[in-house]
Amino acid sequence: MTEANTTRVRLTTPHGDMVVEFFPDKAPNHVENFISLARKGFYDGTKFHRTIPGFMIQGGDPNTKEPEGMGNRWGTGGPGHSVNAEFNDVHHARGVLSMARSQDPNSAGSQFFVCHGDAGFLDGQYTAFGQLCEGDDVLEKIATAPCKPGGEGSAPVEPVEITKATVEEA
Repeated sequence: MTEANTTRVRLTTPHGDMVVEFFPDKAPNHVENFISLARKGFYDGTKFHRTIPGFMIQGGDPNTKEPEGMGNRWGTGGPGHSVNAEFNDVHHARGVLSMARSQDPNSAGSQFFVCHGDAGFLDGQYTAFGQLCEGDDVLEKIATAPCKPGGEGSAPVEPVEITKATVEEA
């Protein structure tokens, strides 16, 4: 049994906590990467910088620790390494945790998203590696908060900070 089978990560936000459990049999490298980054405090102070009701909330960019407007770099940061795609048969349904990436399927690093609604069109194209086991109400609050006009309308007026990502034994 790998560490990931017994480990969860608690994402503490001002709206409450979301707790994630993992699929180490489906995406072992993504699971280990996420747990390792959480253990190092990488996610502490990052913000959910992209929210689309009915679709997803996205976070994990270290650039969001900087004030907004610092060269408009939110959404472009990472941990300095990438993880190769581990596409699998997990359906992108509400509460599923998956890795964000660029056009390159092997470009995932630290940015992740939590599905707020069914996103089956992402199946087989993005690496799903976990799911919420607590905090659906927090997901709802973050996903439905007002966004700024313009662009794709996904920049929250008040981005929600992950104050602490805590690795817990289940």
